[in-house]
Order: sequence, then C-alpha cells, then structure tokens
Amino acid sequence: MNAIITQQTNGGAVSLAPSLFDSFIAYLDASPKSIATYTAVIKQFGAWVQQNNITQPTREDLIKWRDGMKAAGKSSSTIQLYITVARLFFRWTAQKGIYPNIADHLKGAKVSRDHKKDDLTGAQARDVLSTAQAKTGDGTESAKRDYALIALMLATGARTVEMVRANIGDIRTRGGETVIYVQGKGRDDRNDWEPVPAAVERAIRDYLKTRGTRDPAAPLFASVAHRDKGQRMTTRSISRIVKGQLKRVGFDSPRLTAHSMRHTAVTLAKKHISDITKVKEFARHQSIATTLIYDHELTAGAAKDECSKAVALELFGE
Repeated sequence: MNAIITQQTNGGAVSLAPSLFDSFIAYLDASPKSIATYTAVIKQFGAWVQQNNITQPTREDLIKWRDGMKAAGKSSSTIQLYITVARLFFRWTAQKGIYPNIADHLKGAKVSRDHKKDDLTGAQARDVLSTAQAKTGDGTESAKRDYALIALMLATGARTVEMVRANIGDIRTRGGETVIYVQGKGRDDRNDWEPVPAAVERAIRDYLKTRGTRDPAAPLFASVAHRDKGQRMTTRSISRIVKGQLKRVGFDSPRLTAHSMRHTAVTLAKKHISDITKVKEFARHQSIATTLIYDHELTAGAAKDECSKAVALELFGE
C-alpha cells in the first residue's frame, strides 16, 4: 500500500506517486477549471509530503498540513478548499483499495458567511455610472465600451466571467423585452437570461455602432489594444477597467472590485424586493442559502442604522 501512495525519487526523497495523481484526476467528473484547481491542490499536498519526508501519510499529518496553512496566513476559504480536495482524494483511494481514508470527517476552516467584497450604495453606484458616462463624450470606443460594460454589470448583476463569454448575439428579445443570455458560473450553455434596461441597451448600441461590428458571434465587449483589437477581453482586463473607474470616483478600497458590481445589484434588488425567491432568480444563485446572506446583512444593517440614529440624536441632536 505504501509503495502505491509514495515513491522514492532519485535523490532518495519521498513524494506522492505521479501516477496516483493522474488516476485521481482522470476519475473526476468536473469542469476543466475545477480539474485544474484539484490538480494544483494535490500537487501542493504532494510537495508538502516530500518536504517533510513522509512515507505513509496519517490523519495527524493532514492536521499538521492544515494547521501549517493556517499559520502561514492562508485564507479560511483556501484552507477549506484544500481540505475538501483532500477528502475527495482519500475517499477515492479508499474506494479503490489503495489507501485508507485518513481524511474522513477532517475539519477544514470556518469560512465567514459575510461577503468578502463590499457593495455600493445606490447613490455611489450612480456616481460611478455618471462619471463613466461623462467620459463617453470624447467619442472614443474605449470610453463607450467601459460605460456600457459597467452599466450592464450593475443593472443585471452579471459576473465578470459572464461578460467575458458574452457575444453580440446574446443581446436578444424575449417577451417584447430586451434581454442578455448568459453562460453562468459552472454552466456549459447560455440558457439563462437577464432583462436589460432601456438605458443600458442604448449604451450598448452606441458602443457597437462606434466599434463598427454587428457579427452575432463576435464578443460583446472587445479589446481596443493594437495587439489584440477586436478580440475577446479577459477577466483581468475587465476587472482592471472596473477598478479604474471605482478609483476615478474616489472608491479606492481593496474590498471594492469588479465583483462589487454584482454584489451591488443583488443588494439593491433585495432592498426593494421582499420575496427572496425572486431575488434568487435575479441573482441566478444555485442555492437560496447564498441569497439569504443578503437578507441577513440587510436586516442586521437596518437594525444597526435605527440604533445609530437614536444615539446620534441623543449626542448631537441630529
């Protein structure tokens, strides 16, 4: 059993057998992105085993691995991911009769239910939009693209990756209303959609007119750089555009990012719509538990706001 889990390298060190990695990855029925993540985690664990010259990993070794990550300052979500993959890996080795499941019921790290990114208030979001719109007055393609992009993300709660994947042909009509079909998180097709407000549709049409293309298969938002003009943008470039716009308005915080656009849209929806199931559909959350985080935050916020106003009235008379 030990020979299958670990092997001696030419230098005499011990490492997890690469063939075991390959068999585990081949066994997984997951998306390419998930497989890449699992592969990175298993390799990291293998490197840790090698560094500590462990020949037969035990449950105690896994606990040391986990606690070492905590001591190194890794985030709770990262540690939780690593332990989850370890559980999958050793569950598989046990099923195959290769190695006992030493990760069974192994605790990960407590992940906070609070959002990791902040949202904008309605007034702040309007400031971001008005500043971005003002730049379109110069008539440049990039300014019109950036405004249309940010407006669409704020209005629909679209994720950055969904904007990367979006094509011009995804702007369609449904039931007499303009919508955008999206390839959501973990999805392989574009079977979900979001309504597009008239003001946002006008911004998109204005941008596409300046860009000079109507090809339905072309990316909805394209690069304007000379080296890849017209090509699909990356998540990094979209994140940089949104972050730059936030800084331009004075919102320079590490907790305000491109994801804050989605966070803002869902928060504003929940603020005005009491039916949590409707907000879940708008946000396209797979689990209503995710949507309920917004409900919890707004309820707690309302209570704190009421108390804060009472204290301010007593102290400052206003």
